Amino acid sequence: MEENKIEHYDASDIQVLEGLEAVRKRPGMYIGSTSEKGLHHLVWEIVDNAIDEALAGYCDDIEIIINDDNSITVKDDGRGIPTGTHPKTGISTVETVYTVLHAGGKFGGGGYKVSGGLHGVGASVVNALSTWVEVKVYQNSKIYQVRFENGGHIVQPLTVIGECSPDRTGTTVTFKADPEIFTETTVYNYDTLKTRVRELAFLNRGLRIILCDDREADKKKEEFVYEGGISEYVAYLNKNKTAIHEQIIHLSGEEKGITLEVALQYNSGYSSNIYSFTNNINTYEGGTHEEGVRRALTRIINSYARSHKFLKDNEESLTVDDVKEGLTMIISCKHPDPQFEGQTKTKLGNSEVRKIADSVFSEGFERFLLENPEEAKIVVEKSMTAARARVAAKKAREMTRRKNVLEVSSLPGKLADCSSKDASECEIYIVEGDSAGGSAKQGRDSRTQAILPLRGKILNVEKARLDRIFSNNEIRSMITAFGTGIGDEFDISKLRYHKIIIMSDADVDGAHIRILLLTFFYRYFKPLVEGGYIYAAQPPLYKIDYGKNRKYLYSDDELADYLKTIPEGTKTSLQRYKGLGEMDYDQLWETTMNPENRTLLRITIDDAMQADQVLSELMGEEVEPRKRYIEEHAKDVENLDI
Repeated sequence: MEENKIEHYDASDIQVLEGLEAVRKRPGMYIGSTSEKGLHHLVWEIVDNAIDEALAGYCDDIEIIINDDNSITVKDDGRGIPTGTHPKTGISTVETVYTVLHAGGKFGGGGYKVSGGLHGVGASVVNALSTWVEVKVYQNSKIYQVRFENGGHIVQPLTVIGECSPDRTGTTVTFKADPEIFTETTVYNYDTLKTRVRELAFLNRGLRIILCDDREADKKKEEFVYEGGISEYVAYLNKNKTAIHEQIIHLSGEEKGITLEVALQYNSGYSSNIYSFTNNINTYEGGTHEEGVRRALTRIINSYARSHKFLKDNEESLTVDDVKEGLTMIISCKHPDPQFEGQTKTKLGNSEVRKIADSVFSEGFERFLLENPEEAKIVVEKSMTAARARVAAKKAREMTRRKNVLEVSSLPGKLADCSSKDASECEIYIVEGDSAGGSAKQGRDSRTQAILPLRGKILNVEKARLDRIFSNNEIRSMITAFGTGIGDEFDISKLRYHKIIIMSDADVDGAHIRILLLTFFYRYFKPLVEGGYIYAAQPPLYKIDYGKNRKYLYSDDELADYLKTIPEGTKTSLQRYKGLGEMDYDQLWETTMNPENRTLLRITIDDAMQADQVLSELMGEEVEPRKRYIEEHAKDVENLDI
């Protein structure tokens, strides 16, 4: 972690921009939400400060501890927050950093060349939203301590509490999230922390991050350090896939203080997994670093294919979709002044990065292809096979296009459409089987609810190329019904239903149909999943009658609880639904389709990489990962109907 070192770092490097008053009033503005996601965001605000020390070349080890009382401790061996009196505030710099919003070394004061935190408000925001915070700084052979309580009030000013060896430096922060702010939960999820810790360790080669759970119920400790950096990240993402070339291609370069690092490897699958980062922040929406690399990838493969006669003069060039089939790639950019834009501020906007990314990647990738002709041949042939499939898919895709909204004949014949043309109130039920489809058609509100029955299980798109996918009748029906188009023609503004609801039986077959559909939606309609348009209906498992009472129950636990409320000796009639087809249309409406009574599960993605890993394990070519996943998660399934 030696690069980007800056020798000068003291109290004058910490700039003060504004006060802290608004944080407790509007916490969502600073940490996104006060849900479980916001709770975990507090940890990253403190960890980001330690990572900044690592990026500057002064920190090698970070330790994150979930304490038994669900407080969090973050230790680092960086330089330690400066302890001198701050020239503007007149109090110690440690107290300034923890009590003044936008006080930090990230605002042009010269403390850091490159900074990982997105907003630079971390320490003070964590303090504002905590019951108490304790900070220890190891510096100048002394141990300093300051304590804050009740949302950031100093109860113990910075005090020397002991001595340490001259070579010991760093900061240790412990905080307890305020339950008055985080009303949903103040309990940390170890796996959520672990996923991000692993990611940070991959992105910062050689940095050791230790994660400890000291809670009595589930003590554990794991260490994450990757000397191979993002190359090891690619290997990790490809572990359940079949790589088509052994060597992971790793390229890096620096220009104008901006560093770019790319690692990539092709696998035998058909989907691409390209993830980009800027200063450790996952740029979900891409940006100029990703655009530059994609452009260079397409150009260099086409150039190589033509110069080595893989592509004939009369053949059309390969597209970006062709060259990224089966590609796993990590792009990591370190920028001294990143400009973020896009809907969620996770898209890199700096225009100069596009050219730098293009030139760094072009030079390294071209050299790799020339020096490794066998791997080059494999990559080019993979791209050319994808191109042939694309041409075949284009013919099949044309059959899915709706020429005009008024031409009902262009919609699938099985679709019972709704009469409303206002997409915001329209919903489509994707229903398993014709008998359930018949009940749903009878029971629906025909003004706003459309029904599309599927015959049998759809194609597993994880194991199929585009030409096969577009030749599948059930998939074609869905693409046509949704109206958005697919691939480079996708246009979310043409979506005809703002709720796409999967309605399948509450058994193993139904679960399999759900995962097949979710795999298809995730791979080919990802914006619909990300936008919250995809839902799963929750049909009841049981109907119980006693006297004049009727109750529908949705789980075994719900049934057990309800049975306790029925007086002993009362005659009851209990029906276990094995499928949607067993329900009359009025029962299906009452339990599963009536917006007044129904329960819908919205499908969301908190972590795209984790979603990809799970889909690869469950739906990919490799049998062993699927077997391992089922064995590991079998204990989570209480009742299984086979």
